[in-house]
Amino acid sequence: MRKIIGVFAAPEAVHWVGDGFPVRTLFSHHRHEAQVSPFLLLDYAEPEYFAPSDVRRGVGPHPHRGFETVTIVYEGEVAHRDSTGAGGLIGPGDVQWMTAGAGVLHEEYHSDAFTQRGGRLEVAQLWVNLPAGVKMTAPHYQPLRAADIPRVELRNGAGVAYVIAGELQGAKGPARTSTPMNVWDVRIKEGGTSAFSLPEGHNLVVVALDGPVVVDGQAHVRAGETIIFEREGGDVIFSAQADAKLLLLSGEPIDEPVVQEGSFVMNSQAEIQQAISDYRAGRFGAMP
Repeated sequence: MRKIIGVFAAPEAVHWVGDGFPVRTLFSHHRHEAQVSPFLLLDYAEPEYFAPSDVRRGVGPHPHRGFETVTIVYEGEVAHRDSTGAGGLIGPGDVQWMTAGAGVLHEEYHSDAFTQRGGRLEVAQLWVNLPAGVKMTAPHYQPLRAADIPRVELRNGAGVAYVIAGELQGAKGPARTSTPMNVWDVRIKEGGTSAFSLPEGHNLVVVALDGPVVVDGQAHVRAGETIIFEREGGDVIFSAQADAKLLLLSGEPIDEPVVQEGSFVMNSQAEIQQAISDYRAGRFGAMP
């Protein structure tokens, strides 16, 4: 079995993204460096009830360059649009995969319908790095609908997995990625046990959004904790002590410098300064 490097507790502090998304950053490149490459961070907005309102909540136009955002909606509904003219609504089970590339402005709000009726919102946003050769690609957007994301029944009736990217048991996820990776939304029933085989040489990060679970028969992991594994060593096994929801992330590491300032992720400080200059000069386009 693949050895565990560590189990990392979630920070207690919640920070707000705009006025619509109270999140905790469950892991980040800043904290874990190359152990989580090609992933940069995961922000998780735990289930939160929002009362009906006539005023939409969310985060207004802001820039990105050099990476991708992957927004997974578990409950509620989010409206998105960006400076390429793309946008739409994402609801339960939908995923928004946005490649910022050379630069984009975008905004994310609770949808008008969700704002007016109120309800519970639960969202995770993963940041994925891009290798140097494609950091300046044209920005684009992949809307991944729940109906298009393969549902894989885990062996022995242990639960299900939704394959957003990569491949599991022959089912291929719809996301197009710049480097090899797997992004799986895994649900294991209370009392269920499931083993997963991941490519040797991939970094492997698993986030327990709901739990607890026992990993490889030894590590007890609670909701909100992140498990980071070694790159080699075979299968990983999860046993759910209660209904569990895991985000399983594996990827080929990008062996390049990572320089981040706010929502710009490049390979050098000079490139960061160029990004800031381009943004201020209006070269990221304008919102429709």
